[in-house]
Amino acid sequence: MLGSFVPMQVLKNARVAIATGLCLVGASSAASAEIVYMTSGSTLSVKTHTTVGDTVTLTLRSGGTVTCDRTLIEKIVPDEVPHPDPLPPSALRMPAVAPEPPAVQRGARLRDTTYVDLITAAADTYGVDPILIQALIQVESNYQPRARSSKGAMGLMQLMPAVAREYRVKNAYDPATNIDAGVRKLKSLIDSMQGDLKRALAAYNAGEAAVSKFGGVPPYRETQNYVTSILAIAGIR
Repeated sequence: MLGSFVPMQVLKNARVAIATGLCLVGASSAASAEIVYMTSGSTLSVKTHTTVGDTVTLTLRSGGTVTCDRTLIEKIVPDEVPHPDPLPPSALRMPAVAPEPPAVQRGARLRDTTYVDLITAAADTYGVDPILIQALIQVESNYQPRARSSKGAMGLMQLMPAVAREYRVKNAYDPATNIDAGVRKLKSLIDSMQGDLKRALAAYNAGEAAVSKFGGVPPYRETQNYVTSILAIAGIR
């Protein structure tokens, strides 16, 4: 017990006859686990001890050392009770969490196009995500300015004749005019749908009446695939 070492240092120079059975080993000896019996009657479990002349240094299990005169120790015997050494701080640390794989960069699925500048200009003018616009064009026309659907949709953003008239488009196959009108229409749909991109895209494809009728994306396979594809290409969840 550590309290027994206070009088040890006071009595360090006192010479008390060494009791029979003193079991101190020679200078600089050491043991891996030991019990120290003091002449005061107390005991102490220590990690190791070393003896140099008349001085004994005890290495404590909790760390640090205590030095005393050997005459204050009756005997030192091996400790039969196992006392594993404490783990080093590094072993107590929580295992490192494997880093998450880097997120796929938005727009990584977009193909190269010569219309990036026109898309960016329209996006800046009307406050629409340019990646979303490009993803829509990629799905609508695959960047073909002369594309025309069986329903009469025209150009890069597949403007329906009614949309072309709404925005006074004279040539729906002109890339700049087509993109400008298409982005204006998309912006109006986003606003009317209170920012809900799924519903806005569904309205661009199937019309606002269909979205209103079903209270969301209509149960049309074409429209559902259309919305899913554009959002996936744009990297929007």
